[in-house]
Amino acid sequence: MKIVLASGNKGKIAEFKKLMPNDDVVAFKELIGEFEVEEDRDTFQGNAVKKAEEIYAKIEVQNPDENILVISDDSGITVPKINNEPGVYSARYAGENANDKENNTKLISKLKENDLKQTPAYYTACIAIVYKNQTYTVHGWMHGDVIDKEIGEGGFGYDPMFIPNGFDKTLGELPHEIKKEFSHRSKALKLAKKVLDVIL
Repeated sequence: MKIVLASGNKGKIAEFKKLMPNDDVVAFKELIGEFEVEEDRDTFQGNAVKKAEEIYAKIEVQNPDENILVISDDSGITVPKINNEPGVYSARYAGENANDKENNTKLISKLKENDLKQTPAYYTACIAIVYKNQTYTVHGWMHGDVIDKEIGEGGFGYDPMFIPNGFDKTLGELPHEIKKEFSHRSKALKLAKKVLDVIL
């Protein structure tokens, strides 16, 4: 059976493949090509479910004999002191096609506007699973502080700006082996695996 990731984000795809080394994980584009899902829901769960269900439906039409399970994840960072931004807009904080650097630059400027060098923040990951037309969701969180600069080259997204609780380095500095023990996506994926154990 194929596990299809409802994501075009190369960083996420690489992370899922590392987290699920024993599974046949493929990006949805490998099966159906370019396909855009508008992320217009106001929660991570709403966006994750919408992506998974639309991509599952599209694959079912194009590959009706394929035994597939679709996993999507919507995730982002929330900073309570700046009106809970960027939240569900994390991936497009600086605009619809913004890259990581542009999003980080916007968050840094927002922190500086509010005289915040370091302030509490948290990552949320919601994973949606669609299998045999049934939908399941799980959540994972990671708490820490966001800082007004980038440190480290590792990870992706806001990782170089986020210091997780219990550490004095950003996610951009910490190796993957350490991060995977407590990241929001790892926590959500552990719960997702429990769901998979039940439904498969």
